Amino acid sequence: MKTTVHEPARQTPVILDVDLCVLGGSCTGVFAAVRAARRGLRVALVEKQNRFGGVATCGLVCIWHNDLDDRYEEQIIGGLSLEMVDRLKRRDAVDVRERNPDARYVLNTEELTLELDELVRESGVTPFLHTYYCGASFREDGGVEAVFVENKDGRSAIRASVFVDATGDGDLAKDCRVPFSVRPDLQPPTTCAKIAGLEDLNMRAFYNEHREEFDVPKDAGWSCSIPNGAPVRVHAETHVFGANVADATQFTFAEMEGRRHIRAMMDMVRKHMPERRARLCLYDLSSSIGVRETRRFRAEHQLTETEVLHGVRFPDAIANGTYRVDIHYPEGGGHIFRYLDGREVSIRHNERKWSRWRPEGEDTALFYQIPYRSMVRRDCPNLIMAGRMIDADPGAYGAIRVMITMNQTGEAAGEAAALAQDGTPTWQIDPATLRERLSEGGSIMK
Repeated sequence: MKTTVHEPARQTPVILDVDLCVLGGSCTGVFAAVRAARRGLRVALVEKQNRFGGVATCGLVCIWHNDLDDRYEEQIIGGLSLEMVDRLKRRDAVDVRERNPDARYVLNTEELTLELDELVRESGVTPFLHTYYCGASFREDGGVEAVFVENKDGRSAIRASVFVDATGDGDLAKDCRVPFSVRPDLQPPTTCAKIAGLEDLNMRAFYNEHREEFDVPKDAGWSCSIPNGAPVRVHAETHVFGANVADATQFTFAEMEGRRHIRAMMDMVRKHMPERRARLCLYDLSSSIGVRETRRFRAEHQLTETEVLHGVRFPDAIANGTYRVDIHYPEGGGHIFRYLDGREVSIRHNERKWSRWRPEGEDTALFYQIPYRSMVRRDCPNLIMAGRMIDADPGAYGAIRVMITMNQTGEAAGEAAALAQDGTPTWQIDPATLRERLSEGGSIMK
Protein backbone atom coordinates (compact mmCIF):
# COMPACT_ATOMS: atom_id res chain seq x y z
CA MET A 1 0.00 0.00 0.00
CA LYS A 2 1.28 3.49 -0.87
CA THR A 3 2.28 5.53 2.19
CA THR A 4 2.14 8.90 0.44
CA VAL A 5 -0.10 10.68 -2.03
CA HIS A 6 0.92 13.29 -4.58
CA GLU A 7 -0.30 16.85 -4.07
CA PRO A 8 0.08 18.93 -7.23
CA ALA A 9 2.14 22.11 -7.05
CA ARG A 10 0.15 25.33 -7.17
CA GLN A 11 0.51 29.07 -7.09
CA THR A 12 -0.84 30.45 -3.82
CA PRO A 13 -2.54 33.86 -3.95
CA VAL A 14 -1.25 36.60 -1.68
CA ILE A 15 -4.35 38.00 0.00
CA LEU A 16 -2.58 40.67 2.02
CA ASP A 17 0.68 42.64 2.06
CA VAL A 18 1.31 44.17 5.48
CA ASP A 19 4.07 45.55 7.67
CA LEU A 20 3.49 42.97 10.40
CA CYS A 21 1.78 39.60 10.56
CA VAL A 22 1.02 38.22 14.03
CA LEU A 23 0.27 34.52 14.32
CA GLY A 24 -1.77 33.64 17.39
CA GLY A 25 -4.59 35.72 18.84
CA SER A 26 -4.07 35.26 22.57
CA CYS A 27 -3.87 38.48 24.57
CA THR A 28 -0.14 38.31 23.87
CA GLY A 29 -0.78 38.25 20.12
CA VAL A 30 -3.55 40.83 20.22
CA PHE A 31 -1.40 43.22 22.23
CA ALA A 32 1.49 42.78 19.76
CA ALA A 33 -0.84 43.63 16.89
CA VAL A 34 -2.42 46.61 18.62
CA ARG A 35 0.86 48.19 19.75
CA ALA A 36 2.17 47.96 16.19
CA ALA A 37 -1.05 49.33 14.71
CA ARG A 38 -0.92 52.28 17.09
CA ARG A 39 2.49 53.05 15.56
CA GLY A 40 0.86 53.23 12.14
CA LEU A 41 1.75 49.75 10.86
CA ARG A 42 -0.53 47.72 8.63
CA VAL A 43 -1.11 44.59 10.71
CA ALA A 44 -2.68 41.17 10.12
CA LEU A 45 -3.69 39.02 13.10
CA VAL A 46 -4.28 35.29 12.51
CA GLU A 47 -6.12 33.13 15.05
CA LYS A 48 -7.24 29.51 14.67
CA GLN A 49 -10.11 29.75 17.18
CA ASN A 50 -13.39 31.65 16.89
CA ARG A 51 -12.26 34.38 19.27
CA PHE A 52 -9.25 36.23 20.59
CA GLY A 53 -7.84 35.81 24.09
CA GLY A 54 -6.26 32.36 24.00
CA VAL A 55 -6.23 30.49 27.28
CA ALA A 56 -8.05 33.35 29.03
CA THR A 57 -11.16 33.14 26.83
CA CYS A 58 -11.04 29.81 25.01
CA GLY A 59 -9.52 28.10 28.05
CA LEU A 60 -11.68 29.92 30.68
CA VAL A 61 -8.59 30.73 32.79
CA CYS A 62 -9.95 33.83 34.47
CA ILE A 63 -6.95 35.01 36.52
CA TRP A 64 -4.32 37.65 35.80
CA HIS A 65 -1.70 37.66 38.51
CA ASN A 66 0.03 40.47 40.32
CA ASP A 67 0.89 43.78 38.63
CA LEU A 68 2.56 45.13 41.79
CA ASP A 69 5.96 44.37 43.29
CA ASP A 70 6.37 41.61 45.85
CA ARG A 71 5.48 43.97 48.72
CA TYR A 72 2.33 45.19 46.92
CA GLU A 73 3.67 48.74 47.06
CA GLU A 74 4.84 49.74 43.58
CA GLN A 75 3.28 49.25 40.16
CA ILE A 76 5.56 47.18 37.92
CA ILE A 77 3.17 46.26 35.06
CA GLY A 78 1.10 48.67 32.99
CA GLY A 79 0.35 48.89 29.29
CA LEU A 80 -2.47 47.07 27.58
CA SER A 81 -3.07 44.61 30.42
CA LEU A 82 -4.08 47.45 32.71
CA GLU A 83 -5.92 49.21 29.89
CA MET A 84 -7.97 46.04 29.46
CA VAL A 85 -8.61 45.83 33.22
CA ASP A 86 -9.93 49.41 33.15
CA ARG A 87 -12.23 48.57 30.23
CA LEU A 88 -13.58 45.54 32.11
CA LYS A 89 -14.12 47.61 35.27
CA ARG A 90 -16.52 49.84 33.34
CA ARG A 91 -18.68 46.75 32.75
CA ASP A 92 -18.33 45.34 36.29
CA ALA A 93 -16.48 42.43 34.71
CA VAL A 94 -13.37 42.22 36.88
CA ASP A 95 -12.79 41.66 40.60
CA VAL A 96 -9.66 43.20 42.14
CA ARG A 97 -8.11 41.32 45.06
CA GLU A 98 -5.72 43.19 47.27
CA ARG A 99 -2.44 41.65 48.49
CA ASN A 100 -3.31 38.27 47.02
CA PRO A 101 -0.37 36.24 45.64
CA ASP A 102 -2.71 33.85 43.81
CA ALA A 103 -4.94 36.27 41.92
CA ARG A 104 -4.85 40.04 41.58
CA TYR A 105 -7.49 40.30 38.82
CA VAL A 106 -10.34 37.83 38.30
CA LEU A 107 -11.91 38.36 34.91
CA ASN A 108 -15.27 37.66 33.35
CA THR A 109 -13.82 35.87 30.33
CA GLU A 110 -16.90 36.35 28.14
CA GLU A 111 -16.73 40.11 28.62
CA LEU A 112 -12.99 39.91 27.92
CA THR A 113 -13.82 38.26 24.58
CA LEU A 114 -16.04 41.21 23.64
CA GLU A 115 -13.49 43.79 24.76
CA LEU A 116 -10.73 42.17 22.71
CA ASP A 117 -12.98 42.27 19.64
CA GLU A 118 -13.52 45.96 20.21
CA LEU A 119 -9.81 46.62 20.80
CA VAL A 120 -8.89 44.92 17.52
CA ARG A 121 -11.58 46.85 15.62
CA GLU A 122 -10.55 50.19 17.12
CA SER A 123 -6.90 49.67 16.26
CA GLY A 124 -7.47 48.99 12.57
CA VAL A 125 -5.82 45.56 12.69
CA THR A 126 -6.99 43.17 9.94
CA PRO A 127 -8.27 40.07 11.80
CA PHE A 128 -8.53 36.49 10.59
CA LEU A 129 -10.49 34.10 12.83
CA HIS A 130 -10.99 30.39 12.11
CA THR A 131 -7.71 30.63 10.19
CA TYR A 132 -4.81 28.21 10.53
CA TYR A 133 -1.13 28.86 9.91
CA CYS A 134 0.16 25.97 7.80
CA GLY A 135 3.60 26.90 6.45
CA ALA A 136 5.97 29.63 5.33
CA SER A 137 8.15 30.71 2.43
CA PHE A 138 11.60 32.15 3.07
CA ARG A 139 13.93 34.81 1.71
CA GLU A 140 17.51 34.11 0.71
CA ASP A 141 18.81 35.64 3.97
CA GLY A 142 16.74 33.20 6.06
CA GLY A 143 14.00 35.69 6.81
CA VAL A 144 10.33 34.86 6.38
CA GLU A 145 8.83 36.11 3.12
CA ALA A 146 5.23 35.04 3.67
CA VAL A 147 3.10 32.66 5.71
CA PHE A 148 0.52 30.28 4.30
CA VAL A 149 -2.86 30.13 5.97
CA GLU A 150 -6.03 28.16 5.39
CA ASN A 151 -9.64 28.99 6.20
CA LYS A 152 -13.04 28.78 4.53
CA ASP A 153 -11.66 30.60 1.50
CA GLY A 154 -8.97 27.96 0.97
CA ARG A 155 -5.20 28.36 1.02
CA SER A 156 -3.60 31.79 0.72
CA ALA A 157 -0.51 33.73 1.72
CA ILE A 158 0.11 36.81 3.84
CA ARG A 159 3.30 38.68 3.07
CA ALA A 160 4.90 40.98 5.66
CA SER A 161 8.10 42.77 6.61
CA VAL A 162 8.10 41.31 10.14
CA PHE A 163 6.41 38.30 11.72
CA VAL A 164 5.50 37.70 15.36
CA ASP A 165 5.04 34.09 16.42
CA ALA A 166 2.57 34.14 19.33
CA THR A 167 1.20 30.66 18.66
CA GLY A 168 2.33 29.30 22.02
CA ASP A 169 3.71 26.14 20.44
CA GLY A 170 6.01 28.14 18.15
CA ASP A 171 4.55 26.85 14.90
CA LEU A 172 6.30 29.43 12.72
CA ALA A 173 9.55 29.31 14.70
CA LYS A 174 9.65 25.54 14.21
CA ASP A 175 9.35 26.00 10.44
CA CYS A 176 12.13 28.59 10.66
CA ARG A 177 14.23 25.77 12.13
CA VAL A 178 14.77 27.55 15.41
CA PRO A 179 16.14 24.92 17.83
CA PHE A 180 13.64 23.93 20.50
CA SER A 181 13.24 21.47 23.35
CA VAL A 182 10.29 19.51 24.71
CA ARG A 183 10.95 18.35 28.25
CA PRO A 184 9.95 14.80 29.22
CA ASP A 185 8.16 16.11 32.32
CA LEU A 186 6.09 18.89 30.77
CA GLN A 187 3.79 20.83 33.05
CA PRO A 188 0.45 19.16 32.25
CA PRO A 189 -2.56 20.92 30.68
CA THR A 190 -5.95 21.43 32.36
CA THR A 191 -9.51 21.51 31.07
CA CYS A 192 -11.56 24.21 32.79
CA ALA A 193 -15.32 24.34 33.25
CA LYS A 194 -17.90 26.72 34.69
CA ILE A 195 -20.09 24.82 37.12
CA ALA A 196 -22.84 25.78 39.58
CA GLY A 197 -23.60 23.78 42.69
CA LEU A 198 -20.06 23.06 43.92
CA GLU A 199 -19.31 26.39 45.57
CA ASP A 200 -19.20 25.10 49.17
CA LEU A 201 -17.65 21.69 48.43
CA ASN A 202 -14.00 20.74 49.02
CA MET A 203 -13.74 19.35 45.51
CA ARG A 204 -10.12 18.31 45.86
CA ALA A 205 -10.82 15.94 48.75
CA PHE A 206 -14.14 14.77 47.33
CA TYR A 207 -12.61 14.02 43.92
CA ASN A 208 -9.76 11.96 45.34
CA GLU A 209 -12.12 10.07 47.66
CA HIS A 210 -14.15 8.79 44.69
CA ARG A 211 -11.71 8.96 41.75
CA GLU A 212 -10.92 5.23 41.52
CA GLU A 213 -14.61 4.43 41.06
CA PHE A 214 -14.66 6.74 38.03
CA ASP A 215 -11.24 5.77 36.63
CA VAL A 216 -9.59 9.18 36.85
CA PRO A 217 -6.09 9.92 38.20
CA LYS A 218 -5.18 11.24 41.62
CA ASP A 219 -5.02 14.99 41.23
CA ALA A 220 -5.31 18.45 42.70
CA GLY A 221 -6.32 21.77 41.17
CA TRP A 222 -8.16 24.99 41.96
CA SER A 223 -11.45 26.79 41.55
CA CYS A 224 -12.41 30.44 41.54
CA SER A 225 -15.50 32.61 41.69
CA ILE A 226 -16.09 34.95 38.75
CA PRO A 227 -17.37 38.54 38.66
CA ASN A 228 -21.16 38.62 39.01
CA GLY A 229 -21.20 34.89 38.42
CA ALA A 230 -22.57 33.44 41.66
CA PRO A 231 -23.24 30.58 42.08
CA VAL A 232 -21.11 29.66 39.02
CA ARG A 233 -17.41 29.04 39.59
CA VAL A 234 -14.52 28.21 37.28
CA HIS A 235 -13.11 24.78 38.13
CA ALA A 236 -9.62 23.71 37.07
CA GLU A 237 -9.47 20.64 39.25
CA THR A 238 -7.52 18.13 37.14
CA HIS A 239 -4.61 17.69 34.73
CA VAL A 240 -4.03 15.46 31.72
CA PHE A 241 -0.68 14.04 32.72
CA GLY A 242 1.98 13.09 30.20
CA ALA A 243 0.42 14.87 27.22
CA ASN A 244 2.48 16.97 24.81
CA VAL A 245 -0.27 18.92 23.07
CA ALA A 246 2.10 20.17 20.38
CA ASP A 247 1.60 16.65 19.00
CA ALA A 248 -1.70 16.33 17.10
CA THR A 249 -2.58 12.86 18.40
CA GLN A 250 -1.80 13.75 22.00
CA PHE A 251 -3.67 17.04 21.63
CA THR A 252 -6.83 15.20 20.58
CA PHE A 253 -6.46 12.74 23.44
CA ALA A 254 -5.90 15.53 25.98
CA GLU A 255 -9.00 17.47 24.90
CA MET A 256 -11.24 14.42 25.23
CA GLU A 257 -9.61 13.15 28.41
CA GLY A 258 -9.89 16.55 30.10
CA ARG A 259 -13.60 16.67 29.33
CA ARG A 260 -13.96 13.11 30.66
CA HIS A 261 -12.53 14.34 33.96
CA ILE A 262 -15.19 17.06 34.13
CA ARG A 263 -17.98 14.54 33.52
CA ALA A 264 -16.50 12.24 36.19
CA MET A 265 -16.54 15.12 38.70
CA MET A 266 -20.16 15.83 37.92
CA ASP A 267 -21.14 12.15 38.14
CA MET A 268 -19.39 11.80 41.49
CA VAL A 269 -21.56 14.55 42.90
CA ARG A 270 -24.74 13.18 41.30
CA LYS A 271 -24.13 9.73 42.78
CA HIS A 272 -22.72 10.49 46.21
CA MET A 273 -24.43 13.82 46.97
CA PRO A 274 -27.90 13.47 45.38
CA GLU A 275 -29.18 16.38 47.45
CA ARG A 276 -27.12 18.69 45.18
CA ARG A 277 -28.61 17.49 41.91
CA ALA A 278 -31.24 20.20 41.75
CA ARG A 279 -28.64 22.99 41.73
CA LEU A 280 -25.77 21.19 40.00
CA CYS A 281 -25.28 22.54 36.47
CA LEU A 282 -22.47 22.48 33.92
CA TYR A 283 -22.61 25.93 32.33
CA ASP A 284 -19.57 25.94 30.07
CA LEU A 285 -16.60 23.87 28.94
CA SER A 286 -13.38 25.41 27.69
CA SER A 287 -13.27 25.33 23.90
CA SER A 288 -9.57 24.50 24.14
CA ILE A 289 -7.63 22.79 26.90
CA GLY A 290 -5.48 25.11 29.00
CA VAL A 291 -1.92 24.44 27.87
CA ARG A 292 0.92 25.15 30.28
CA GLU A 293 3.98 24.01 28.37
CA THR A 294 5.04 22.48 25.05
CA ARG A 295 8.01 23.59 22.93
CA ARG A 296 10.47 26.20 24.13
CA PHE A 297 12.80 27.81 21.64
CA ARG A 298 16.41 28.92 21.86
CA ALA A 299 17.04 32.63 21.51
CA GLU A 300 19.99 34.97 22.03
CA HIS A 301 19.59 34.59 25.80
CA GLN A 302 18.05 31.90 27.96
CA LEU A 303 16.40 33.30 31.08
CA THR A 304 17.34 31.20 34.11
CA GLU A 305 15.65 30.43 37.41
CA THR A 306 18.62 32.03 39.21
CA GLU A 307 18.12 35.27 37.26
CA VAL A 308 14.41 35.24 38.10
CA LEU A 309 14.72 34.46 41.81
CA HIS A 310 17.51 36.99 42.30
CA GLY A 311 15.80 39.69 40.25
CA VAL A 312 18.68 40.23 37.82
CA ARG A 313 18.28 43.50 35.88
CA PHE A 314 18.77 43.56 32.11
CA PRO A 315 19.56 46.56 29.88
CA ASP A 316 17.05 45.19 27.34
CA ALA A 317 14.33 44.32 29.88
CA ILE A 318 10.87 44.51 28.31
CA ALA A 319 8.71 42.86 31.00
CA ASN A 320 8.47 42.67 34.77
CA GLY A 321 6.87 40.08 37.03
CA THR A 322 6.50 38.72 40.53
CA TYR A 323 4.62 35.47 40.03
CA ARG A 324 6.47 32.75 41.92
CA VAL A 325 8.30 29.86 40.34
CA ASP A 326 5.37 27.45 39.92
CA ILE A 327 6.11 23.94 38.72
CA HIS A 328 3.23 21.48 38.44
CA TYR A 329 4.17 17.92 39.24
CA PRO A 330 4.01 15.70 36.13
CA GLU A 331 1.73 13.25 37.96
CA GLY A 332 -0.61 13.12 40.95
CA GLY A 333 -1.36 16.84 41.16
CA GLY A 334 0.34 19.44 43.31
CA HIS A 335 3.00 22.08 42.82
CA ILE A 336 6.34 23.41 43.96
CA PHE A 337 6.29 27.14 44.64
CA ARG A 338 9.47 29.20 45.11
CA TYR A 339 8.85 32.79 46.18
CA LEU A 340 11.08 35.80 45.71
CA ASP A 341 11.31 36.24 49.48
CA GLY A 342 13.13 32.91 49.82
CA ARG A 343 10.27 30.63 50.85
CA GLU A 344 9.60 27.32 49.13
CA VAL A 345 6.60 25.05 49.53
CA SER A 346 5.73 21.65 48.11
CA ILE A 347 1.97 21.15 47.90
CA ARG A 348 0.55 17.66 47.54
CA HIS A 349 -3.23 17.64 47.94
CA ASN A 350 -3.84 18.86 51.50
CA GLU A 351 -0.20 18.52 52.60
CA ARG A 352 2.18 21.47 52.53
CA LYS A 353 5.89 21.20 53.29
CA TRP A 354 7.60 24.53 53.81
CA SER A 355 11.32 25.17 53.46
CA ARG A 356 13.62 27.87 52.07
CA TRP A 357 15.60 28.05 48.86
CA ARG A 358 17.73 30.86 50.30
CA PRO A 359 18.67 31.71 53.92
CA GLU A 360 16.63 34.20 55.90
CA GLY A 361 18.10 37.66 56.30
CA GLU A 362 19.47 38.05 52.78
CA ASP A 363 18.21 40.87 50.57
CA THR A 364 15.44 39.69 48.29
CA ALA A 365 14.27 40.89 44.89
CA LEU A 366 10.90 42.63 44.64
CA PHE A 367 10.37 41.65 40.99
CA TYR A 368 12.18 40.03 38.06
CA GLN A 369 12.59 40.91 34.39
CA ILE A 370 12.49 39.32 30.94
CA PRO A 371 15.10 40.50 28.40
CA TYR A 372 14.20 41.14 24.77
CA ARG A 373 17.09 38.85 23.80
CA SER A 374 14.99 35.88 24.96
CA MET A 375 12.59 36.57 22.06
CA VAL A 376 14.89 36.87 19.02
CA ARG A 377 17.65 35.06 17.10
CA ARG A 378 20.25 36.44 14.73
CA ASP A 379 19.58 33.73 12.13
CA CYS A 380 15.88 34.78 11.93
CA PRO A 381 16.21 38.44 10.94
CA ASN A 382 12.49 39.33 10.78
CA LEU A 383 11.00 36.98 13.38
CA ILE A 384 10.03 37.84 16.97
CA MET A 385 8.85 35.19 19.40
CA ALA A 386 6.30 36.18 22.06
CA GLY A 387 4.49 34.31 24.81
CA ARG A 388 5.20 31.00 26.50
CA MET A 389 7.52 29.74 23.71
CA ILE A 390 10.35 32.15 24.57
CA ASP A 391 13.72 31.00 25.89
CA ALA A 392 13.67 30.15 29.59
CA ASP A 393 14.92 27.23 31.65
CA PRO A 394 12.32 25.10 33.51
CA GLY A 395 12.38 27.13 36.73
CA ALA A 396 12.27 30.52 35.06
CA TYR A 397 9.53 29.29 32.78
CA GLY A 398 7.49 28.19 35.79
CA ALA A 399 7.44 31.84 36.91
CA ILE A 400 7.10 33.87 33.73
CA ARG A 401 4.52 31.73 31.85
CA VAL A 402 1.44 33.40 33.40
CA MET A 403 -0.67 35.70 31.25
CA ILE A 404 -0.07 39.12 32.80
CA THR A 405 3.66 38.59 32.35
CA MET A 406 3.47 37.10 28.86
CA ASN A 407 1.15 39.91 27.73
CA GLN A 408 4.12 42.25 28.05
CA THR A 409 6.20 40.20 25.62
CA GLY A 410 3.47 40.76 23.05
CA GLU A 411 3.60 44.51 23.54
CA ALA A 412 7.38 44.44 23.21
CA ALA A 413 7.08 42.41 20.00
CA GLY A 414 4.68 44.96 18.51
CA GLU A 415 6.92 47.90 19.32
CA ALA A 416 10.03 46.06 18.09
CA ALA A 417 8.25 45.24 14.83
CA ALA A 418 7.61 48.95 14.32
CA LEU A 419 11.29 49.72 14.89
CA ALA A 420 12.30 47.01 12.41
CA GLN A 421 10.38 48.55 9.52
CA ASP A 422 13.54 50.28 8.29
CA GLY A 423 15.11 46.89 7.65
CA THR A 424 16.92 46.54 10.97
CA PRO A 425 17.06 42.85 11.93
CA THR A 426 14.79 42.19 14.87
CA TRP A 427 17.69 40.94 17.01
CA GLN A 428 19.55 44.24 16.47
CA ILE A 429 16.77 46.55 17.64
CA ASP A 430 18.23 49.15 20.00
CA PRO A 431 17.04 48.17 23.49
CA ALA A 432 17.05 51.73 24.83
CA THR A 433 14.79 52.89 22.00
CA LEU A 434 12.54 49.87 22.44
CA ARG A 435 12.16 50.53 26.16
CA GLU A 436 11.44 54.20 25.46
CA ARG A 437 8.71 53.23 22.97
CA LEU A 438 7.20 50.79 25.44
CA SER A 439 7.15 53.47 28.13
CA GLU A 440 5.44 55.90 25.75
CA GLY A 441 2.70 53.31 25.22
CA GLY A 442 2.01 52.90 28.94
CA SER A 443 4.32 50.03 29.84
CA ILE A 444 6.39 50.33 33.00
CA MET A 445 10.13 50.10 32.41
CA LYS A 446 12.27 49.60 35.53
